[in-house]
Amino acid sequence: MVCRMFRIEAEVDKERRDLLRARLLATNTAASPVLAALRGTPAERDVPLHVWATDERTGDLGGGLVGHTWASWLHVTYLWVDARRRGSGLGGRLLAEAERIARTDRACTAARLETWDFQAPGFYRKKGYEVVCAIPDYPPGITEYTLTKRLT
Repeated sequence: MVCRMFRIEAEVDKERRDLLRARLLATNTAASPVLAALRGTPAERDVPLHVWATDERTGDLGGGLVGHTWASWLHVTYLWVDARRRGSGLGGRLLAEAERIARTDRACTAARLETWDFQAPGFYRKKGYEVVCAIPDYPPGITEYTLTKRLT
């Protein structure tokens, strides 16, 4: 057996990052029939999904949702509602519209998101999401939750 010495480096290198990502994608595709079946299909790509709520009179941003769809899943990255409009149902309307687009226009069957304990886990539970993971002390003193929901 040949033993090679490697130099270990810690630096940001976008070229090597892209190479690593490509090699990991190839390895995962070879190991998983599910991922192999996604290759070359529209479901393989992350497709942005943004929903905005703007004041009809002033044009001010009242809230928004930023996410993407991939492999029949909606991933909600950000959902924010202006403090003056919280409790008005605007967050629920933004989430419902993103879910509708994901379900009807992009054939998504599920959604996922992450939230911290001081943000909105209760809000998402009321909207039908279930906690599938809790990471305590991420960051220290805060719990991060991952929640999912079936869209069918």
